[in-house]
Amino acid sequence: MRPPRRGRGPLLWAVLAVPVLAVDRLGLHERSPLWAQLAGLAVLAAATTLHRTWPATAFLLAAAPGLVASPSLFTLSYGCALAVFAFLLGLRGTATGVALLSFAAVAAAGTAKIAVRQVDPAAEWLVLMGTLLFGAVFPWLIGRYWRQSGELAAAGWARAEQLEREHRIVADRVRLRERARIAQDMHDSLGHELSLIALRAGALQVAPGLSDPHRTAAAELRAAASDATDRLHGIIGLLREDDEPAPLAPPGESVAALVERAADSGLPVTLLPVAPRTAGPEVADAATRTAYRVVQEALTNAAKHAPGAPVTVEHRRDDRGTTVEITNGRPLHRPGPAGSGTGLIGLRAGVTALGGTFAAGPHEEGFRVTARLPAPHTPAEEPAPGALFTSARRHAHRRVGVAFGAAAAVSAVLIGGAFAWYAYTKTHAVLTPAAYTSLRIGASLQDVVLPDRTISDPPTDRAPTPPPPATDCRYYRASGELFVPVEHFRLCFTRDGRHELVDKTVIPRAGTADQVHEEEEQWAR
Repeated sequence: MRPPRRGRGPLLWAVLAVPVLAVDRLGLHERSPLWAQLAGLAVLAAATTLHRTWPATAFLLAAAPGLVASPSLFTLSYGCALAVFAFLLGLRGTATGVALLSFAAVAAAGTAKIAVRQVDPAAEWLVLMGTLLFGAVFPWLIGRYWRQSGELAAAGWARAEQLEREHRIVADRVRLRERARIAQDMHDSLGHELSLIALRAGALQVAPGLSDPHRTAAAELRAAASDATDRLHGIIGLLREDDEPAPLAPPGESVAALVERAADSGLPVTLLPVAPRTAGPEVADAATRTAYRVVQEALTNAAKHAPGAPVTVEHRRDDRGTTVEITNGRPLHRPGPAGSGTGLIGLRAGVTALGGTFAAGPHEEGFRVTARLPAPHTPAEEPAPGALFTSARRHAHRRVGVAFGAAAAVSAVLIGGAFAWYAYTKTHAVLTPAAYTSLRIGASLQDVVLPDRTISDPPTDRAPTPPPPATDCRYYRASGELFVPVEHFRLCFTRDGRHELVDKTVIPRAGTADQVHEEEEQWAR
């Protein structure tokens, strides 16, 4: 729900003006003068104009006519306006401190007026607090909750749209990386195989008893394989990003099988035994796949750049992780052209991405490549998508629930206190009909027994006669029944030192004036 638009301001004012005019026309309370009604309508018009830019000021303006009409703020004419502008105060997103200060200002103004009137202040103050709670604080909380619900819903849709955009971006990124991975896998696999072909062709070229034409063909085959490897490396290298780690696709064979196949192709390579050996198939985790790629690339480089040199492969795996170390000696034949080094860069990126260490460089008369990979661990469970938004929504609901609970608890205390005070004041101001009948004109105040309290808001408008002049009149209830109309007794005493009873009158219930004389006769009998 949104606050009323600017064009709906006059409509809101017209709706709020209906109770102001209707209550007087229907006679639901004492008729107020015309100027008071016009002033109240003008104040409501000002509040309607200011509620969009100054919602706190609009609320205070809406509360002003109610305080003028009744110190307890409980009026049928302006109660609806008070609740509406309190609701708009919460809906407009006013700061909590400003709203609480506004409520405190209304409470202070009502308390000051009650103190000045000095007419049953405790009951009036309880009614003021109850009206302020139910007519202002609760509507403000409802408006605030409504606004927060709308903001959370809007934030949820925005979060969903953002996640959808991020998902598309990630999907495109993954698709491009997968293409690059496939291309790099082709480079590593085919490059390794071409290196082995070149190695076999080189062995065939130096084989004894081979005719010159066949020797020349073997040399050309070896050169063609080397050139194909270089061209493949150049083409696939264009698809590789600078920060792209080495591909981790399942190699399809173990390190031992890779070394054995390279040895069968003529590469003088030796695999040091792994002790102890683990039973069963090797788990194809990220560390195993990366170790395979390191050995494959190192053997390819040894065959290309150190032909004829002996190669040693050490493969160790334990609880701490996996270590591979490939060392080649001095080349026995003329090495091939120097490479770009991107293969070793990709291996380093892949190893470090897993938290391992990578080293490659000259060693004695040859070259050594070392990779140490930590043991795989289970990654921490990441929060589900939208978990943060769900947590924020639950927190907001919890805050609103606490606010409503606190307000409900305070209201229960106020209502209970108001009812208890009402029951106490009404039941302790009861003068029984028999006691009223026994009172004689001329009796002194000190000689009669009267209740502890008197009625603070007597129905003087229903009294059949005005009180005698120069007297102090006291009013009592004829019954202790609550929430029902009862007769009242008026006892007037002189103001001199004797305080004699000079008048005793029965004030009838509304609409029962004709029954007063009959009831007096019954009480007398």
